[in-house]
Amino acid sequence: MNSKELEERIIQNYQGEEKMMILVFAQWCINHNLDPEEIYLKAYPDQSKNNSLQEALELTVPKEEAGDVPDETLLGVLSMFGNDDLAFVVMEELKKMKKDS
Repeated sequence: MNSKELEERIIQNYQGEEKMMILVFAQWCINHNLDPEEIYLKAYPDQSKNNSLQEALELTVPKEEAGDVPDETLLGVLSMFGNDDLAFVVMEELKKMKKDS
């Protein structure tokens, strides 16, 4: 495998992992009765629609059918991909949930 092929493979792997991170975020939102697009826009108000988020939403399942997505898992995955703004908004939502319960 030459360096160009290796570089392309690394990029493909990263993009696949990034899509998984977005799916985890979207399913976490669904599981907590939150709108993933609304939460995303709070973190990134200057961005237009996120195509990867749209794709992930098509893969989510109703919360009754979904497995649990622990808060710590979501925050860890967001952090791993440098989505600090989104992690901050998620933490704010968690605070609201704890305050309301």
